[in-house]
Amino acid sequence: MQSLEVISVNIWQILISLLNLLILFLMFKKFLFKPVNNMLAKRQSEIDAKYEAANEAKRIANEDRLLWDEKIGTIKHESEEMIKKAQNSAKRQSEAIVSKAKETADSIVRQAENQAQFEIQKAQDGIKKEIVEVSAALANKLLEREINADDHRSLIDSFIEKIGDDK
Repeated sequence: MQSLEVISVNIWQILISLLNLLILFLMFKKFLFKPVNNMLAKRQSEIDAKYEAANEAKRIANEDRLLWDEKIGTIKHESEEMIKKAQNSAKRQSEAIVSKAKETADSIVRQAENQAQFEIQKAQDGIKKEIVEVSAALANKLLEREINADDHRSLIDSFIEKIGDDK
């Protein structure tokens, strides 16, 4: 029977072992399980709060981005309008400057033509006067006794005016 004693089952020992196991389980539950669960719940709530803050920051950033995109679009549109206005203004100014330059050039040309016409008339009058004087002097020498100088001068003037009218 010795061999049976080694294999035998002792109920009291099993009960004591089960009781020890139960006591250990209750102690672990009281002293370890609840604090660990509390610590895990605290960490989970901190992580959830951080996720919530990150989501809120992301939502605010998206709203700000949309607002800035809208502002940038408005600013681009306004700047394009300003550029168009400036280009139109510069075009009008350049056209005005060119027009004024053309008017000034035309005025200078007209003045030059008038001055040239005046100089031509002056030269023609000078030539007529010299011809009259030369003719008078020549005729005076030739006809000193027959015609007086005033009659001779009027005769030559009428002759020169006929010559000037023919041209």
